[in-house]
Parts: sequence; C-alpha cells; structure tokens
Amino acid sequence: MGEFLLGIDIGTSACKVAAFDRYGRVEASATGDYPVYYPHPGWAEQNAEDWYRGVCEALAKIWAEGKVKPADICGIGIDGQGWSAIALDKDGKNLTNTPIWMDTRAQSVCDRINERIGQDRIFDLAGNALQPSYTTPKVLWYRENLPEVYAHTDKILHANGYIGYRLTGKITEDICDAYGWHCFDMRRGVWDYDMASEIGIPKEFLPEIVNCDQVIGKVTEAAAKETGLLEGTPVVAGGLDAACGTLGAGVIHDGDTQEQGGQAGGMSVCLDEYKADPRLILSFHVIPGKWLLQGGTTGGGGVMRWFEREFAGEERLLAEKTGESSLVQLNHEAEKVAAGSDGLVFLPYMSGERSPIWNPDAKGVFYGLDFSKTKGHMVRACMEGVAYALKHNLDVAEKAGAHVELLRAMGGSANSLLWTQIKSDITGKPIVVPSSDTATTLGAVMLAGVGCGFYHDYEEAVSLTVHDTRRHEPDPGNAAVYQKNYETYLELYRDLEELMRRNGGSF
Repeated sequence: MGEFLLGIDIGTSACKVAAFDRYGRVEASATGDYPVYYPHPGWAEQNAEDWYRGVCEALAKIWAEGKVKPADICGIGIDGQGWSAIALDKDGKNLTNTPIWMDTRAQSVCDRINERIGQDRIFDLAGNALQPSYTTPKVLWYRENLPEVYAHTDKILHANGYIGYRLTGKITEDICDAYGWHCFDMRRGVWDYDMASEIGIPKEFLPEIVNCDQVIGKVTEAAAKETGLLEGTPVVAGGLDAACGTLGAGVIHDGDTQEQGGQAGGMSVCLDEYKADPRLILSFHVIPGKWLLQGGTTGGGGVMRWFEREFAGEERLLAEKTGESSLVQLNHEAEKVAAGSDGLVFLPYMSGERSPIWNPDAKGVFYGLDFSKTKGHMVRACMEGVAYALKHNLDVAEKAGAHVELLRAMGGSANSLLWTQIKSDITGKPIVVPSSDTATTLGAVMLAGVGCGFYHDYEEAVSLTVHDTRRHEPDPGNAAVYQKNYETYLELYRDLEELMRRNGGSF
C-alpha cells in the first residue's frame, strides 16, 4: 500500500489536487485553472471537460515536482461543487456545458413545478425547497430549451461523479450530492421514482446511489495515460465540497458546525436526526448516518476577490514592490476602521442569493456611503456583510432545532484574522480555525482513507489529521453596534426585495 492519499477538489475557479500523508500533512499540491462562462444574465456555467483537463494539468505538476510518485498513492478521494447537471450520452460523452451552483436561469421552471405539485409536498420528500440553483430544475430546463441534449441524455452527474467516471469508467451518485434532486428521499436516502416521474425526470437519468467512502472502481488504463496515475489505483465516490470541507474541519458529531469561507459562504451543522427548514439546505453528510443542515450564500471569499479585482489597482502595484499581496493590504485598510464600519452596511448578494432568502434577483448594496467613508470602510463593510449573511443562516438553523455552540472555520477567508474575528463577533460564537486552506481536499482524502482501509474509522482519521491552529472568542464590546447593523441589514433587504424582484435583478 502506498503511503499517501490523493484528494481532488473541483472548485468554482480552479481544481486543487493534493497528496496527504497519514497525519494530514500535504506532501505535494497543485492547481488547474478553468473559466466560468456567463453568457446571459442569471447564467453561470462550466464545461466538465475543463475540470478534467485541470485535474490532469495539476497532476502533471505534482509528478514533475517529484516529491510524490504515482505508485505512492494508495487511494483517491474527490469532492466537487454541488448542483451540477452534467448530461452524458450512452457513450459517456458530455453533451453541453453545465449550469453551476450560482446559475438561476430555471426560476420559471421552479415556479411551474411548485404550482403543479405543491411546494410543501416536494419539501416533505426532499427536505429542500425547489429552487433554481438545484440540479432538478436545470435538467427540466434542458428539456424545454435544449431538446437535442435532453433527448440524447443517458445519465446526469455531479462534479465529483464526473471526475470519478473519467478516472474509473463507473457512473455513480454519492448519497451526499443526491440532495440536488427533488426526487431523492432525504429521510431514507433512496430515489423516489414516483416523484421523479411526476416532476418529469426519467428514472434512467438517475445513477446508482453509493456511500461517499465506497470504492467505485480503479483508475483505468486510459485514465492512467491521461493523468499519470497508476492504473488500478482505487477511487472512492467522494462528495459535495462543502460536506468534505466539513469533514476536513473535524465536524463529525451532532451540533458540530463548519463555517465556510471559500468562493461562497455559509455553514454546515452536523445532525444525528433529520431536521429540515425550507429556507436552508439539507443533505446527507459524507460520513454515514449523519445529515448536514446547511446555509449557502453567494457572498463569501468571492466578495473580496471581486473588490480586489475592481478597486485594488494601487495595491497590486505596491505588491510588486513589497511582496505583500493586495488582499493583505486591503485587510490592513479594514483594520483601521472601527467595528460596524461607521454605519456602512453591505448586502453581499453578488449573484442573486441562496439561503435563507432564495432570491435570484437579489443584488449587492452598499448603504450608508458619504464623504467620510474610505476604501477601508468599504472593505470592512464587505467582510461584515458576509458575516451578517452567516448569522442570518445560523439564526434560521437554530430555529429549525439545530444547536450550535462553536464554529470550525475553513477556506481561504479563515486566513484573515480580522475577518474571522468579525464573524465571531457578529454571530456571537467562538470560532476555531483548523488547517483552513486544505480542509476540503483533506475531507476528500479521509473518505478515501476510510474506504481503502488507510484509517480504521472517521474518529481515527480526524484525530490524526485535523489540527487546530487558533481560536477566536466574540468580543462583547462590539455586540451592540453589530446587532444594530444586523437589524439594518435585514431591514434593507425587506425594503428592497420588491424592487429587486420587480426589476428582475437589473436596474
């Protein structure tokens, strides 16, 4: 058996591939980039073949570095962004670009299905409201708008399922990602073919459901030539990126909660029992017998990437001279501003918004600008707005019966001590930061490790690999100003909601 596990993370802006040792240390890593296409307002799509090319490029970099050899890999785990709708024909050919998690083109499909079948009935089975970001309406959108694609579709896959297929030739649906379908029984973890028929989803489109740590196959000869992996290397099914990140952050017990700081924001609460709320997202955890009650927002680390791209030209020039990144410089500017940003409040709805408001027409808003405000005010307001969205989701989760005492942060945003402290202050929860940059791929390799016998169970995997780096406690001195701004945040959306919907997201 090799001494390393390989994790593959299919993110929104890039894939990350990393080889871990038994103790969760990264021995080698690389990334592969690919684009997001925005052909029309409300559309956001990617080509699944770009994902696979990105994986191949990242692996080539790892092999070239020489620290890890293909024969050193004893198992492969895969995670990916949720709510894809990758249409494959009978020969396994990808038929079209897939709408991704932030795509909202299928709102009218949702409206019709909810009216015909009933929102409550769909929610009672699936544990999730029918919203345009999910897989179900995207496939129905194919039927109405891409009839040639729909007619030749044999199976629909999610992101990690597609990479697993390219590596092994096996088509499967992991139980965690199945929440994207509204013909999935969230209590029992099986397809409901009667509901599939009623919604209009052919049962043939639905792959076999497997556990996330199940070995689905081995690297084929063809995949070995394309990736450099050793033919015969075991591959497990893997799961949703947020769920793998939750595992990689050490969240495996009831009430344990992950705070997500990647491109998107949100949280995931581990549950021993089924608890659903139509304003939130419910899936199975990647570990057996658990659920995740999730909040998923469009505004996360992507908010700062947008701000840096559009407004940090001066900082980028300075970075060339000093070596201090533009994002770090923006962080310093925000540190100069008092908690609450002197009344400047930001709604982080940069691609519509998912939970808990589910409004594809929602827009980002700065409220409270005047001549006294600086760039630092705007940066801090962006950070605080993302934290208000997190609190909004946590408040709903606790009303649904989840009990959250502590957050375990992951993602690039957790590298900012300021942003993490802001989130702690606004939510009123302590935040522990494990190895934030590798939590998602670490979760994927834990699945591979348990599935391949590298670890005895998840308790062992977490105890050996998850290492806390710091802890943030909420500052009670900031509670009053943040509560006031949070109330403004909620009121702003309530007052603007009708305008946003009436304008269809455009002004």
